[in-house]
Amino acid sequence: MSTTERALAGKVAIVTGGAGGIGAATAASLATAGAAVVVADVAAAPIEQVVARLRAQGLRAAGRAVDVSSEDSVRALVDFTVDAFGGVDVLDNNAALTSAIARDRDVATMPVELWDEVMAVNLRGPMLMCKHTVPVMLERGGGSVVNIASGQGLSGDRTMAAYGSSKGGLIALTRFVAAAYGDRGIRCNAVAPGLIKTAALDADMPEPVQQLIRSNNLVPRLGTPEDVAAIVTFLASPAAGFITGQVIPVDGGFLAHLPTMAVLHRPQHAPA
Repeated sequence: MSTTERALAGKVAIVTGGAGGIGAATAASLATAGAAVVVADVAAAPIEQVVARLRAQGLRAAGRAVDVSSEDSVRALVDFTVDAFGGVDVLDNNAALTSAIARDRDVATMPVELWDEVMAVNLRGPMLMCKHTVPVMLERGGGSVVNIASGQGLSGDRTMAAYGSSKGGLIALTRFVAAAYGDRGIRCNAVAPGLIKTAALDADMPEPVQQLIRSNNLVPRLGTPEDVAAIVTFLASPAAGFITGQVIPVDGGFLAHLPTMAVLHRPQHAPA
């Protein structure tokens, strides 16, 4: 039996962005660990597909459309979850705006409207979700918040300034929530994924670019949605009960070595 198997029995989780690759994998992982899961995303049809797959496996799940940048929509999502399952114990802030990435370049060329749009979803959204779930968690004696940040929130780059800045802000929010509520039973951590192999990635990123990232990972592959889902489920479980305020990269070691070393290769030894 794994560390997290059935570890969340009797718990209730919300996964925002739950209809996408990482979100859907996380919803499945949390449900398999015993949680009743509310899959939340912006579009109803993909939500219904994820919920149907979970229910077909005998897992407890419901779905709700949400705009995480809207406080009224977030409030309605939390109310729906309480009505459906009795409370909230786990929040996975996975929703993020990725449709603007092609226009998200450097600061000097940044459209202010794009900056605000990215921040509204990627940073205000998690804040609003925390604002409305933390009181419910406190009523139940505690809970776990897991924010999905990014390696781009831990290091600079030549592009995606708005996205990376929003994820850096999310990492700061993680620590403030952890500091404010740790003594009342609420833990808050962040996961910083590297490049994760999804259908959306294949549609947006050419294979040669994927290979470039793969060659700079210490673990020589791209991540999978299940890699991220596993660490979210662990952080939500009692096994992580002494972990809070932390940022855990899930990036195959991409940020663990000096960029000047990226062009070097291990010596090729001939067979003995």
